[in-house]
Order: sequence, then C-alpha cells, then structure tokens
Amino acid sequence: MKCIIIEDQPPAQRILKKYIHDMEGLHLKATFSDALQALDYLKQESVDLIFLDIHLPKISGIDFLKSLNNPPYVILTTAFSDYAIESYELSVVDYLLKPFSFQRFVKAVSKIPVESRIAAHTYRKEIFIKSGYEHVKITIDDMLYIKSDADYTELVLPQKKYLSADSLRQWLELLNPEQFTRVHKSFIVNTRKITKMVGGQIYLTDKIVIPIGRAYKDEFVARFIR
Repeated sequence: MKCIIIEDQPPAQRILKKYIHDMEGLHLKATFSDALQALDYLKQESVDLIFLDIHLPKISGIDFLKSLNNPPYVILTTAFSDYAIESYELSVVDYLLKPFSFQRFVKAVSKIPVESRIAAHTYRKEIFIKSGYEHVKITIDDMLYIKSDADYTELVLPQKKYLSADSLRQWLELLNPEQFTRVHKSFIVNTRKITKMVGGQIYLTDKIVIPIGRAYKDEFVARFIR
C-alpha cells in the first residue's frame, strides 16, 4: 500500500518511517509537516493510507480529514485521547496513542481489509530461477518457504533448494501476500503449507518447523488464526 505521513514532530516522523520500513506491504511515498502541504500533494497523487497526526500547524488533522471528499484509509497518531470518539465518526481505521509499539502499529494496519491491502494485479504462478548456467522453472505453489542467508535467499521446495540473489523484501513484492507472508526477519512461508502453529513456531508439511519472530506474530495471528 502506498502511504504518506502527516506529522510535524521529527521524532514521531522517524518512528513512523522505521515502522513502515519494517512492515512488509507498505511503501512510504512522502512525509509532510503540515496538512496543507499534504493536501496539495493529494491533488496530484493517490495513496492508499495516511498516518495522520491531529495537532498540526495551520489546520488540525481532524479538519484536514473532514476536507477530503474521498479519503483513503486513515490511521490517526496522537498523544491525546480527547478526539477518539470524533475520529471514529469519521471512519478512521485506528487511533494510535503515542508512544505506541511496533506491535500496536502492525495491529492497526492489519485492520485494513485484506483485499484493500493487496495490489490489484495478477500474481505469477511460475517463475524461472537461475541455477548454475541454467534457468529452472519453479511452480510458485510448490514453494514451502524462503530463507534469508547472508547475501542471498534460499528457496525451499519439497526435496529441492535453490539460491537467489533477491532479498526477502523483493520476494514479497513478487508473491501473493494472501499466500506468502513474512513470519520472521529471516523467513517467508507459504501459508498453504502450514499444518499447525504451536507457541512461537509454525509447522509446515514435510515436518518443517519455522520460528515466528515476535515482531511478526501479532499480524500473523490477526490475519490467519480464527
């Protein structure tokens, strides 16, 4: 999802930028210190999500939000709880009270419907991987998981492994996020291959066990556990 930040405090900007960078599926397009600058930007560009502070110079975040005819998804970020009721009347996704953790940030973004978080395009069913001097065709559905290892990633299929120079982030941009998700700083798993989850571990077919990183567990549970 393409997103922007509207926040006048540099420390808060830095935290949001880090959280956005660390969460797969978010792409920061721009950061603004006041809402009027953002308003000019939105006349020319479209975004899917706005992280919006309430106490801003010139006009408040609430007034800015009311001025938008067809607003994207909005997550409010503020140090004050006074506007919570009013903000929900404006159909914001969530109301984050500063300071908030990465886990709370992930929970807020995960409230956006999955279909809105997935780019509207067709994902590839097959891909060619360079193996030595050859390019080998891989069926995406057959992939069990992808592991980051130093300067390359390892694609693991039943009884076969391939090395790739692409990063985990690049793989996530290529793969369908409804089927593949990052569960650890070093692992992406094919959710169709998951057989069970026990504590901090995911079990895949072929008796494979993958750890769940604490930073990714809340989003995984929110999306896949019922």
